This record gives sequence, structure tokens and C-alpha cells, in this order.
Amino acid sequence: MSLSSAPLPTDVAALRAFAASLQQHYQALQNEHGSLKSELQARDAELYAKTLHIEKLKAQLALLRRARFGRSSEKLDQDIEQLELLIGNLEEGQAESSERTEAAKPAVSSAPRKERSWPARRPLPDHLPRERVEHEASCVCPACGGTDMTLIGTDEREVLEYVPSHFKAVVHCRPKVSCRNCQTIVQPPMPALPIERGRPGPALLAHVLVSKYCDHLPLHRQSEIFARVGVELDRSTLADWVGRMAFHLSPIADAIARHVREGPALHADDTPVPVLDPGRGKTKTGRLWVAVRDERPWGSGSPPAMFYRYSADRKSEHAEALLADCRGFLHADAYSGFKSLYHPDPLTGDVRLVEVACWAHARRKLYDVHHATSSPAARELLERIGELFAIEEEILGRCPQERQAARAERSVPLLAQMKTGLRKYRTRSAAKFAGGSATLPLSRWMPDALHDRCRPRHLQQRCRTCHAASGSGSEELDVCWCRQRG
Repeated sequence: MSLSSAPLPTDVAALRAFAASLQQHYQALQNEHGSLKSELQARDAELYAKTLHIEKLKAQLALLRRARFGRSSEKLDQDIEQLELLIGNLEEGQAESSERTEAAKPAVSSAPRKERSWPARRPLPDHLPRERVEHEASCVCPACGGTDMTLIGTDEREVLEYVPSHFKAVVHCRPKVSCRNCQTIVQPPMPALPIERGRPGPALLAHVLVSKYCDHLPLHRQSEIFARVGVELDRSTLADWVGRMAFHLSPIADAIARHVREGPALHADDTPVPVLDPGRGKTKTGRLWVAVRDERPWGSGSPPAMFYRYSADRKSEHAEALLADCRGFLHADAYSGFKSLYHPDPLTGDVRLVEVACWAHARRKLYDVHHATSSPAARELLERIGELFAIEEEILGRCPQERQAARAERSVPLLAQMKTGLRKYRTRSAAKFAGGSATLPLSRWMPDALHDRCRPRHLQQRCRTCHAASGSGSEELDVCWCRQRG
């Protein structure tokens, strides 16, 4: 029986003893309250410190992401990934501590619980299937026991749930029938499968490919995931499926490559890929080349697409193989392997590809100078390039005539000022940074055209996680990464 419900004694001595026990109980509650309050204050301080640390890390992450425009982004990706992991761990710990604190507060005080302020949530996507759960309302009033209840409204709350993927066995039943007149046996044909005499269905093969090339799950990890649900699929079996599907998908990849090469303006780039080097106990560096056709910036209806090619090195012959049949304009960096593509044809004198230099790559050199020397001239040029980028963002998606008019009116005068500034800057000591690379825009200057930013960024994550495959798998890699962009 608790003290609150115990009967009051009538004897004076017993009453004094009862009062003393109440005093002791109150003192124990006070001590417990003080310890819990101190613990909550310590946790609040810890949460505040973690919040400040998370905000600091987020600021550093934002700086690293912005630095992609200033230096080669591949060098920053590992730092960005580590920061994102650290921020994720801190936010998980912060949520756990906050939940523990919220759960402990009602035991300390009977005061109304302060509602926690949550960030505004985005609505769930419309394409998700909705499952309604109807909760039956009480038919009896809990206050007076009445049964005359009237519906006055319904509150709805959406909860995001996940239905785990699962395997299923599809049994194809093909009955055999015999003709009584001629004894001919007839049976429905078996539907065609991607791998004849194989067990995998099209959906399973698509899942394996997407997991490997989009979700960066190596085959041995997929094998372990499948084993957890009781389906034993060896890595070698999955590898056989991937190789066969690469063969079947080759016509689609070739069609995408033809579509890209037929574009009037292309983007091209390459990135290093770590490749296993059996027998040496380490990796070697291969190259993954990409060509992109994306005409949406000037309102074209042609579908955007990209295709990839792997090579064991960075020789210029691979750039030739990638773009030899292309005609038009090529947005690329200053890699010397592309130079032969800009030369006139020795027989006809026609230029196969017109060079369209990349402002993002040129800006990196100026950024390096400004970061190392805090040069006011480099800062001014960076600001001018930023103004060019702002103009391009504003006219993005407009028709070519409007874009040309806007560039002639606003960008060409800005470019003239930049060219003058670059010429002056070349004579200063800071321009000698990195062997004069800060004046790269002058070496690639083309007075008759204004060039877009061109760096495609579709390679970086997949090149770090799907990689380290041996060079013998390059065809599968090329085929499975050729895709159209929606």
C-alpha cells in the first residue's frame, strides 16, 4: 500500500512516525530528482555539443563540395565520404540521446511535456501505393458510459513502411495433349528466358545487375545477402549470369553509343579506376571513358544518353576509339589525347570536331592560385567566371536563338574583360603558379564561341566502388553502364 492511500493513524505517536516516514520519502524523492536533473542537464549539454559539432562538419562538407569546382573532385571524394559517415554517426547518437532524454522527462516532473520541434517533412511521393488501416472508434463514452456516439471527423496520418523483397519460384506447367486420330503430341512452348536452360528469371537478373552497377554491391556480397533468406547462389554463378547478360545487352549498348555519337555536341571525359593486378598483390590504374549527349539545355527533344568505355591506360588511341566517328562540337578538358580529333581531315580538310573548352577545368587552376596566394586578381577572375555561370543557369533550357542573344548581350562583354584581365595576370608572379597553369583559359581561348561547363560527373562514385574488378571484365562494365538519362 502506498503512502498516499494509507489510512491516517489516530494515535499521536503513530501519527508522528507516519509524518517522519513521509519526510524521509520526500527527501529520497528530492535526492532522486536532483540526480535525474543533473543527468538530464549533462545530456542536454552533450546534445548541444554534438549539434554544434554536426553543424561544423556540415559546413566543412559544404566547403568540400564547393571545392569540386576548384580542384579535381576525385581527390575530395574520400574526404566527403568520411565526413558524411561521421555526420551520420553523430546524428544517430544525437537521436538516441534525445529519445532517451524525452523518455526520462515525464518521470521527473508532472508538468506538461514540451513538444519537440521537428523539421518540416516533405510529403510522401504520390506514386507509392496506399494501404488504409481503419481503426474502429469506441461505441461507449469513457466519461459517462453513453452509447449515442456521432462521427465528427477522421484524422489521417501517413506512415512510411518498407516491404522486404523476396524470392519466389515460378512453376511453368505445360500440359501435353495427344491427338486421338493421328497420335500427334502437342505441348505449349516454354516462354523464352534470358538464359536458356537456366533458372534465373528476367527480374532476378535485373536485380543482380542493378545491385552491382548502381548500388555498388559486389557479387560475393549479394551471394551472402541471398543466403540469409535461404537461397544459395555462388559468386561464380552470379558472375556467369552477369557475363551472359552483358552479351545480350550489347545491342542496346551499341544503339545508345550510336545515338550519342550522332549528337551535334558531346561531352567527354575520363577518370582513373583501380583494377586488380593478379600476382602483384596490389591494384593498377585503368581508365573509364564517358561520352555524354545532353541537348536539354537548349530545349532539344532528343533523349539524353551516355556510354562508357574501359581502357587499361590513358593513351590517345582510346580517345580516338571513343569519338572517331563523331562530328560537331566536343566539350572536354585540355587532355592532349583529344587534340588529334580537332585536326582537319587530311583528305577533305574538314574539321571533325570543334573544341569547346571547359570553364570548370579552367576555373580550377585559378582557384588553386587564389587558395595558395590569396591573389586579388585571381579572386576577381573567379567572380567573373561565377557571373558567367549565373548567366548560363538563367538561360538554361531556352531555345538556341534566345541563348545566343543573351550571351551576345551579357556574356561577350564579360568575356572581353576576362581576357584582358588574364593577359595582365599572366605577367604577374602569381601567374607562374603550377608552371603558369593559372592562365590555362588563354591557351584554350576561342574568340568565336562561349563555352559551357562540361565536366560530366557520372563516374565518380561507381568508379570507386564497382572497380577493382580485373580488366577482363571491361566489356561487361562498358555494356552495363551504357544507359539513357531521363
